[in-house]
Amino acid sequence: MINRKTLKAFLDQFGTRYPRVLGINLEDGQDDEIFKWFLASLLFGAPMTENTAMKTYACFQKHDVLTPQKILESGWDGLVKILDEGGYTRYDFKTADKLLEVMRNIIEQYDGSLSLLYSRASGPDDLENRLKSLGKGIGSVTVSIFLREFRGVWQKAESNPTNLVILAAKNLAIVEDESAAKALEQLEHFWAGNQVMEESFVNFETALLRLGKDFCRKKRCACCPVKSDCMSPHVTDG
Repeated sequence: MINRKTLKAFLDQFGTRYPRVLGINLEDGQDDEIFKWFLASLLFGAPMTENTAMKTYACFQKHDVLTPQKILESGWDGLVKILDEGGYTRYDFKTADKLLEVMRNIIEQYDGSLSLLYSRASGPDDLENRLKSLGKGIGSVTVSIFLREFRGVWQKAESNPTNLVILAAKNLAIVEDESAAKALEQLEHFWAGNQVMEESFVNFETALLRLGKDFCRKKRCACCPVKSDCMSPHVTDG
């Protein structure tokens, strides 16, 4: 299992939260910033590379298409153009369709406000279901990506970690049970006993996500920065 000293270096290398990288400020709870992160989460949720998702978000930012209304005003052709500019070519048509559907539903059902959506949710499950019901293609991964950043901020944000987070945590012997709910409980228990000053559980979860995505899933054990703490048999194989 990873020790406290290694954990600090691990978080320094991999724990920077995605909204910070993208220049999104969620600390003040402003609706426009929350929506920006939701848009980014929709892009991250597709089976594209992280770099492509980030580049595509930057294109939405460049064209100032960062509100539900402006996305609708861009229309299908305008959205495809932005998506293609960001390298989102494999899923451009499908994503444009999804974005238009989602934006219409956010405006019609919640006056364009995700804060309003949150306030109307009766609990964690209802919150996740309301997000998923905004449009086809919004699944558990996208919801988990979005809500991860609101742990400890939105009381009803209790989404389970993604499979990549669980994979990395299991390899580091932080979790034993692969079921998502149990894994979250074990991750929170580990963090409670190994907290790093000036870092949060979200930083920890983000670091595990990057480790799972860039190393564990690809079995890049030989160059893994925490291979000495890893329990995966691939370490010795690699």
